Amino acid sequence: MEGRQSPMPACLKGIEEDLANGLMPLTVFNNDEVYQLEMQRIFTRTWLFIGHVSELPNRGDFVARSIGRDPFIFMHGADGVFRVFFNACRHRGAKVCRVDSGNVDEFVCPFHGWTFNNKGELTGVPARKSGYKELDFVEWGLYQVPKLANYHGLIFVALDPDASSFEEHLGDYKWYLDIQFALSPKGMVVLGEPHRWIADANWKQGAENFCGDSSHTPTTHKSALSAGMVRKEFLTSPGQKFRVHATCAGHSISIRQVDENTTAFWDYPEEVYRHFDGSRLDKSQLDVARRGINHNGTLFPNFSFLHFSFTDSADRPAAGFLSIRVWQPIAPGKTEIWNWIMAPAEAPEDYKTRAYNVGMSSFGPSGSFEQDDLALWPGIAQTADTLFARTNRIKLNYQMGLDGMGDTHAPFGWPGPGHVLPTSATEGGPRTFQRHWYHWMTKP
Repeated sequence: MEGRQSPMPACLKGIEEDLANGLMPLTVFNNDEVYQLEMQRIFTRTWLFIGHVSELPNRGDFVARSIGRDPFIFMHGADGVFRVFFNACRHRGAKVCRVDSGNVDEFVCPFHGWTFNNKGELTGVPARKSGYKELDFVEWGLYQVPKLANYHGLIFVALDPDASSFEEHLGDYKWYLDIQFALSPKGMVVLGEPHRWIADANWKQGAENFCGDSSHTPTTHKSALSAGMVRKEFLTSPGQKFRVHATCAGHSISIRQVDENTTAFWDYPEEVYRHFDGSRLDKSQLDVARRGINHNGTLFPNFSFLHFSFTDSADRPAAGFLSIRVWQPIAPGKTEIWNWIMAPAEAPEDYKTRAYNVGMSSFGPSGSFEQDDLALWPGIAQTADTLFARTNRIKLNYQMGLDGMGDTHAPFGWPGPGHVLPTSATEGGPRTFQRHWYHWMTKP
């Protein structure tokens, strides 16, 4: 695709050796040349999350979405097919959709009145008989993304027609992702609209954090932990047992669990987890879910999830929810965060309300955990964009858990795939993310 041969920014010189030694140049977290190359080599070529089918329950439903700064329409067509269109009229390029969501039979371009149905087909143009007698309506429908995949209701798209399949992109990480989204026969559903907010931070900061940066939890989130908003297991050190860190296919997950004799299921109540019948998981996956109190991970490049147990009040029991999010890069040091709260489809409506409330109070835009992170991440983008960092080629330390520094043996009997460690006292997830990032940044 156009732009693939752009030169590598000078700040990336020697980065392959740095990554092998657990080092990362600070300047990559706020550099315009790096950002432009990311847009060309990563965000036009890999698979990106656009939305969930439960957001569009009715035919004709649509939502406006974006990839970076590019506008798209996620649409449930009259024929029942889910599609993603580039939000630009084929006549002069004006946006045909100018609202966030709705239900329509057709889009009428506000510029010259070209009309497209909710399947993207061109159905009308003014002065057709006098000015467009030979116009091929089939040829001039809305542009669709070249590739689309529906994974347990999650819609991913690839902008490159030559991109590998989504299954190849996902690889063995499917084993871990299925645990989050295929727990029950009907799967997970979105609760309400996604929340969006702007962070003065680089998109990679959030993506690598969700890969498994467990060592920041007792420091950054000390106030929430001390207030009794989470299980006592979160108060232990990153090296304690019943933690697992896994990386595969360029993606990562960090798992905290209780002992093998305890059922947790992220503190979903029995009326919810009784639906987790294992019909779409194997026995070992269901057992990992049964013991789970926190799963967080990132599917490269910018789709993250958090399966979590939290309470919005110290005098109420903790409740489970699933949060999914996208780290949308809109500038080198600016990210738009999109966050959805999910729960099992079979859960009672009152529990879905509870899950939404605990999700928003922890990792919503004003959530206790979210505010902690966003008080710190902008400082990284600020130090990255300094003369001192560039002049002195400042490098960051990603060495926790490297060979010789940590516990590198695989846990006995772990059933899942990938490179697995029995501890989260490691930065293997962030290292995996950055190595995969470098792979795509240098891929011809």
